[in-house]
Amino acid sequence: MKRRTFLASSAAMAGIAASGAPAFAQADPLKVGFIYVGPVGDMGWSYQHDQGRQALEAEFGDKIQTKFIESVPEGPDAERSLTSLALEGHELIFATSFGYMDAVQNVAKKFPNVKFEHATGYKRAENVGTYDARFYQGRAVQGTIAGRMTKSNKIGYIGSFPIPECIQGINAAYIHAKKVNPDVEMSVVWINSWFDPAKEADAAGALIASGVDVVMQHTDSTAPQAKAQEAGNVITFGQASDMSNFAPKPRVTSTIDNWAPYYKKRVQAVLDGTWESDATWGGIDTGMVEIGEITDAVPAEVKEEAEALIESMRTGEYHPFTGPLKKQDGSDWLADGEVADDGTLAGMNFYVDGITAEMPS
Repeated sequence: MKRRTFLASSAAMAGIAASGAPAFAQADPLKVGFIYVGPVGDMGWSYQHDQGRQALEAEFGDKIQTKFIESVPEGPDAERSLTSLALEGHELIFATSFGYMDAVQNVAKKFPNVKFEHATGYKRAENVGTYDARFYQGRAVQGTIAGRMTKSNKIGYIGSFPIPECIQGINAAYIHAKKVNPDVEMSVVWINSWFDPAKEADAAGALIASGVDVVMQHTDSTAPQAKAQEAGNVITFGQASDMSNFAPKPRVTSTIDNWAPYYKKRVQAVLDGTWESDATWGGIDTGMVEIGEITDAVPAEVKEEAEALIESMRTGEYHPFTGPLKKQDGSDWLADGEVADDGTLAGMNFYVDGITAEMPS
């Protein structure tokens, strides 16, 4: 053995003897990866997930190292991005869009020692967990305010893709607008994109031109807010993040996705060695769904009604999908007092009675 090698080994052994632990550096930080369907500056969905990632860094410091890849289309590009993160040594990867589902499953099979979390999906595996938020609770609040505040009795909804998550929101908004205003009508425009400011602006413009004075959205940019602001007599709601730059009007409140607590919980589980595949569907009660400030543009009695609805959902006293309810084709769905089960909601592919829009095939 060379002398310098022997001396180095002796020093290391001395360190062990003195401290009872190895004298080398701490273990490498846990590498946590994210892929986003939009840019982090969309001020909506991807922005809010990135707020959760930043909260992780603030919480865990040098115990973790994070990386994100933004604007990853759903499809082959997602599989390539996930593979890249896994090959770089990321031990926990969050895939934050519904359309990443099959890509997550494919990559997870190739990297059984990597833990994956898929937002809004339903396919799980031993190393794949899923997480979702009950966005429809926020839409129920929006529908209540919309039904009370519309003067034209026409409200509009901009949808991204006709998947259960979006259909739940449309139905919840309509049910609760109709409860407080039996004359309300809803128009739905699908743009087949999560983030496309030009398409979102065009959709909002078309709705406003048709007489709509309330615009809701399940898309990620603030383009509908800007279009409503131009119109001057239209109200909107923040989607995914607060979008408070458009308060007090047109944006009168918002549905905020708060992912930070969930991300902290799952990272801690990996650090502790207790992570297991699980399915989480949180709502107002868990803090995963938050309702943004209701501005003074909303009449006091309407704000009070909305706040009472929020509290009843938080305590579990009320469920937004409570019968009697029929499907769009007039068939019975829920009897009086009957509550929709999670399985039905997770697979929702129909409009409720009263919505005249056609469901895309």
